[in-house]
Amino acid sequence: MTPLIKCEHVDFGYDNQDAVVDVDMEVNPGDYLCIVGENGSGKSTLMKGLLGLLKPTAGRLTVSDELKGSGIGYLPQQTAAQKDFPATVLEVVLSGCLSRRGWKPFYSRVEKEIAGTNMEKLGITPLKDLCYRELSGGQQQRVLIARALCATTQLLILDEPITGLDPMAIQEFYAMLRRLNREDGVAILMVSHDLRNAVEEANKILHLQKRVMFYGPAHDYMNSKAAGHFFHEKEQGRCKPTAGCHVPKLHVHPAEKKEER
Repeated sequence: MTPLIKCEHVDFGYDNQDAVVDVDMEVNPGDYLCIVGENGSGKSTLMKGLLGLLKPTAGRLTVSDELKGSGIGYLPQQTAAQKDFPATVLEVVLSGCLSRRGWKPFYSRVEKEIAGTNMEKLGITPLKDLCYRELSGGQQQRVLIARALCATTQLLILDEPITGLDPMAIQEFYAMLRRLNREDGVAILMVSHDLRNAVEEANKILHLQKRVMFYGPAHDYMNSKAAGHFFHEKEQGRCKPTAGCHVPKLHVHPAEKKEER
C-alpha cells in the first residue's frame, strides 16, 4: 500500500528555529490518525507542513501522486468572523470546488452535483438555502466537512474540530467521521485534545512533543510511557499512569458500533 503522506526524519520550523524535529510517520489510505500533545508541542506546525504550507528544513516529505491529483480537504479551527459568514449553505459547500473550477466564472453541472451529493451524505440538504451563520455549531461543522469533501475523496485534515460543540453534537460529529472513514474510505488526520475519544475512534495515534513520543496503533497507546503522565493530567486523576491505564468506553449506538481493527 502506497502511503498518501510519508515523513522520513522530517523537521519543520520558522526563522531558523525548528518547532518539530525528526518526525517519522505516514498516512495510508483508510487511516484514522489522531495527533495529540500539549499546547506548544508542534501539532499546528506539523499540520502546516503536511498541508504543504511549510517546507521541511530537514528530512523527506513524500506526497502520493494520487493525493496530488485529488487534493486534501482541510477543516481549520473557525474564527468568530468565519462562524458569522454571510453565505448560504449551498454557497459554502460549493466553494470547496474552487480548486476544480480554475478560471471558469461559474460552477459546472458536475461541480453542483458533487456539492449536492456531499450535502446529502452529510444530511444537510434541507439546510441548503439557509444562511451559514444561522446554523448551530454542529450544523456548521457538517457544512464544512461537505465543503472539504468537494475538494477531495482521499484525505481530510481537521484541526480541533469539536471545539465549541455541545456533547450531543460532539458524538454526532464522531459518528459522521466514522462513517466517512469506514464506509467511504476517506483517510482522517485530526489534531485533538479530546484524548478519550481520540483513542476510541482512531486506528493510529501520534503523540507529539516537538519530537514523536509515540506513533503506532491506538490500542497500544494507553500502555505506552507517553500516555501515562499526559492522560493523568488531562483526566485529573481518573486515569492512573500505569500499564493498566485504559480509556472509559463511550456509549455508541449499535448501528455505529466500531469494528475491531
